[in-house]
Amino acid sequence: MFGFGKGDTNALTMNKAHPDSLLDRGVQDVIGKPLDRIDGPKKVSGKATYAAEYALDNVAYGYLVRATVGAGKIKHLDAEGAKAMPGVIDVITDYASFIRNPQQGGETSAPTQGVENVAYHGEIIAIVVAESYEAARDAALRITVDYAPAEGRYSFLAHREEAEKPSAQQIPPHHKQGDVDKAMGEAAFGVDVTYTTPSQNSAAMEPHASLAVWEDGALTLYGSYQMPSSDKQQLAKALGVSADKVRIVAAYVGGGFGSKLGIAPESVAAAIAAKRLNRPVKAVMARQQVFDATVRRSNTEQRMRLGATAEGKLTAIGHETLVSNLPGEDYFEPAGVSTHFLYDGENRLITHDIVRLDWMLAGSMRAPGEAVGLIALEGAMDELAEKMGIDPIELRRRNEPEQDPEKKIPYSSRALIPCLERGAESFGWSRRKPAGTDRRGDWLYGIGVASAARSNQLLKSAAKVSIDGQGKAHVETDMTDIGTGTYTILGQIAAEILGLPLEDVIVHLGDTDAPPGAGSGGSWGASSSGSSVYLACEALRGQIAKAMGVDEGAMTLKDGRVIADNRSVPLAELVGEGMEATGEISPGKQEKTFNQASYGAHFAEVAVNVVTGEVRVKRMLGVFAAGRILNEKTARSQCLGGMTFGIGCALTEELVHDPRNGKIVNRDLGEYHLPVNADVPQLEVEFLYERDIEANPLHAKGLGEVGICGAAGAIGNALYNATGVRVRDFPLTLDKLLAGLPAV
Repeated sequence: MFGFGKGDTNALTMNKAHPDSLLDRGVQDVIGKPLDRIDGPKKVSGKATYAAEYALDNVAYGYLVRATVGAGKIKHLDAEGAKAMPGVIDVITDYASFIRNPQQGGETSAPTQGVENVAYHGEIIAIVVAESYEAARDAALRITVDYAPAEGRYSFLAHREEAEKPSAQQIPPHHKQGDVDKAMGEAAFGVDVTYTTPSQNSAAMEPHASLAVWEDGALTLYGSYQMPSSDKQQLAKALGVSADKVRIVAAYVGGGFGSKLGIAPESVAAAIAAKRLNRPVKAVMARQQVFDATVRRSNTEQRMRLGATAEGKLTAIGHETLVSNLPGEDYFEPAGVSTHFLYDGENRLITHDIVRLDWMLAGSMRAPGEAVGLIALEGAMDELAEKMGIDPIELRRRNEPEQDPEKKIPYSSRALIPCLERGAESFGWSRRKPAGTDRRGDWLYGIGVASAARSNQLLKSAAKVSIDGQGKAHVETDMTDIGTGTYTILGQIAAEILGLPLEDVIVHLGDTDAPPGAGSGGSWGASSSGSSVYLACEALRGQIAKAMGVDEGAMTLKDGRVIADNRSVPLAELVGEGMEATGEISPGKQEKTFNQASYGAHFAEVAVNVVTGEVRVKRMLGVFAAGRILNEKTARSQCLGGMTFGIGCALTEELVHDPRNGKIVNRDLGEYHLPVNADVPQLEVEFLYERDIEANPLHAKGLGEVGICGAAGAIGNALYNATGVRVRDFPLTLDKLLAGLPAV
């Protein structure tokens, strides 16, 4: 038996393609299969431990106190009555250290701190700590605050003319190519329309929660967070300690959809309270506080201009977006992000400007940009096709670019038209009737289509894979599983490459003591963390071959055995006391020399009641091409979730801000109308076979968010086809339809 030194590292910067993937040579046949999630039994049996469920001794319970004005300064907070209540330990008001907003995802700096000057209604300003949650909550209701009021900015319409250009970020806020105004004037056909979407909330099932415990000057925070690696750095800087003194554990996260990319106010409040009291403190946001003080998708106002020749070739694309955010915050909802590359057209203008409002922070929510931006772009494409009298799919086909129309670089792979064509055949697109003509009793029926596109990203990621003396593999990374299937997919990759049954691979996630992963966000998780696991396993194969005394290329790993040179040896006999390797991957020139994106097509059929204006989605189909599908079941689940998001975005979801103080009026799951079972019809998902060798060693691309991209647009276009009424103000509630429906 042979033992190998630990710590071998296999690193790769994606400067060249990886056409010969080990997954293509695997013999376990687990990659791509619709396997059940390995964490499923723990979740359905209650054995998966979420942030608020860790059982520590001597835990105190914190309840957050929120500001009840939209702008002003705290003059005095009276906590004496609260402190006198039974079971109350303390009321902590660290105005300078508490964070005003959550931090954006991936940032490593501290969030904005200082809550004495209130920035928005619902801002967290204090934490009550008691021996029980109930005592803390009741005491919080006894706290009174005296404010010096200030004039706030609470109306988007009132301040839209004061919009300002944000600073450059990963996505440039402004892009101009050619002359859109001139091209529009010369176009044979054109549309110039404005679409609006409201603020939205991620509404993850698990509320934001943190359990903080200090020991020997070091903090462990059990939190509900998507990106522990960067969140750890944010938390350390907010607390004024070094990052090596902070550990975040997020083994299971009950959904996030972007709202948990960065740390939120409860994390810092719990950590400060735990340190001051010298005992663990648990702080779980009430549902209303999640709506009040985490993050929202910005509302948008999007002016769409499309100009085309008589033959239907686009000559002008204008996509000008107004969004909102707090003063000092430069994040903007990138509504035009896929407009940059989705269709051909020489003259292009894509802009984003921010209206400064005293509303809660605007940040990333599932498919930031495309989820609402494709409502406007795909709606305008539908309107242009209608004006020209051609099929909407044919219009898209005529404007399929040969290369990125702005960067003039090739696409790594692009299957938009095949997705549209496959979907049209499967959905029965040829049976589509002219707008407003398919009436069945009191119901008008219509079908619509929209393209889906979502840029693919690879983020720096690391993972350690080890094989123990029993021949079992252990995968370790601080990557998270937010319900997306990460445990299973990383296990499948290791099982395939190392020739092990999936049950012999143990995956450890969500602990910053492990190598730093990419985190869950932006649809980069599976590809980035999966690639680092791939590289670690590739290095382990080299070690195993050396122990076997054979060439790695002549070796087969199968069913826990090493087969080579007419020998078959149990893997456990070769690893000695154990082997391990760390894989690391970073983005390279590939992301600059190729336009990388996942594509799809959404088809929807709706029925609209001519008497009431009620809209029912009858069926939907999504066809997607996203490189190699790593697990068909988890992939399909992600697309189904995205399409359901699209139904909510199209028909029901809207955060309502009180124009007097910016307060969110509908701040719970009873008043913020998410689609429920009765709203969701039969949803179908199809995948097109594809490999993208430029993306990463797995040849996979992001999938978690492309399922929502264009989904709401397809429903909006179907509603027009059903009624002949074009509604551009989302959500498409019945009051916006009634005036245009046939007389009763």
